[in-house]
Amino acid sequence: MSTTHEAGWAHASGALRGPTWLREPLDPNALVPQLWSDHARKVDGVLEVAGVKLTDLVAEHGSPAYVLDEDDFRARARAFRDAFADFDVYYAGKAFLSVAVAKWIAEEGLCLDVCSSGELLVAQRAGVDMARVGYHGNNKTPAEIARAVELGVGRIIVDSFDEVARVTALGERRSGAGEPDVRVMVRVTAGVEAHTHEYIATAHEDQKFGFSITSGDAFEAVRRLSEAPGVTLLGLHSHIGSQIFDSSGFEVAARRVLALHARVASELGVTMPEMDLGGGFGIAYTTQDDPSTPARLAAEMAAIVAHECRGLGISAPRLSIEPGRAIVGPSMCTVYEVGTVKDVALDGGATRLYVSVDGGMSDNIRTALYDADYSCTLANRSSEAPPRLARVVGKHCEAGDVVVKDEFLPSDVTAGDLLAVPATGAYCRSMASNYNHALRPPVVAVRNGASRVIVRRETEEDLLATDMGES
Repeated sequence: MSTTHEAGWAHASGALRGPTWLREPLDPNALVPQLWSDHARKVDGVLEVAGVKLTDLVAEHGSPAYVLDEDDFRARARAFRDAFADFDVYYAGKAFLSVAVAKWIAEEGLCLDVCSSGELLVAQRAGVDMARVGYHGNNKTPAEIARAVELGVGRIIVDSFDEVARVTALGERRSGAGEPDVRVMVRVTAGVEAHTHEYIATAHEDQKFGFSITSGDAFEAVRRLSEAPGVTLLGLHSHIGSQIFDSSGFEVAARRVLALHARVASELGVTMPEMDLGGGFGIAYTTQDDPSTPARLAAEMAAIVAHECRGLGISAPRLSIEPGRAIVGPSMCTVYEVGTVKDVALDGGATRLYVSVDGGMSDNIRTALYDADYSCTLANRSSEAPPRLARVVGKHCEAGDVVVKDEFLPSDVTAGDLLAVPATGAYCRSMASNYNHALRPPVVAVRNGASRVIVRRETEEDLLATDMGES
């Protein structure tokens, strides 16, 4: 167990030995299948995804690059659609969204959840049926709400009393003009402490999202919306966090949210037809992770809701979920080129191997932001060299610019090699930045031995396009 260090986890006592779950591999060239898309494999040491050699992909498209396995993405989307056949499945676009991905989601029969006007614009550009779109966010302006409603968005998730006022005012105007109602859900916090990072646990009381059930704010929000002209109240929405492997958190949340659902019916005479249990289903980033399957999740969540509804003596509402990471996360990897390799002398005569790549925290902030763990593999060749514990770092001017904290790589890793990091589909491109004026990498979709760019690499012209200073 490492101890806290004021300079961060990388300097903590015991960090040099690596985490206890990380085992030295018998073959550092081998892939760990559960970390990669279904169509990733090594052929003569070269990593191929959907029949495309990453050496060829980098030669054509450059590095770093996000590599998205289209068929794997579609298969994971279908797996959720089929397992949750009695639910509405909304893909959480915040994980990763592009026009192509929005089209894939629609083609596979899923709905889409967006949380900004920009994401809504992508859905519109992709031709997504707006009736199958939900609009999230904790600070939606009157203009954003009005735009979403004008486009025909199927549901607005209301997050504060300010938004209640904005929605009711809009509903009143639309009612007076004989226009369709504003369709809303109420985001509630169930007081559940999900076993995840503090920044991505979203159902405990002390955070920015939703109305507290415990304080009574959630009931009051429901009351105001249920009485508002021009507003259709669909139901309650709950989300307990992200990267969750255990359904016990959903069980506690469902119990509390369904109790509120029953109270609304009893005291206000309002039977809400729907309920959203959110997403947050975990994936495997390293060998320590053991995610569930869509089929198992569906069975467990349906059983939880049925049990609670029987106890309350109510009929179950129409349920929905919002997987994002669990669909796109494993479908994408990121490929980098190694630039420098060096041994850094540490106290006591030990050394740490630092492998620097041509990306970093601008294309994957999660390691620095969430202390997230990732894996990686040598992608351009096979090696007979013994494995050595290494730290893969980026090229940014930050000591915390770490991509993979600890991984065993062949000890002959050198400048010019390619490294690939699996499970980078969720939030890496979405949270990418121009830190140090870096150019954001492209997203290259691969399928049946062919590649195509679905989000192009930024250029220097893009970088300067918004800079209005004198030349």
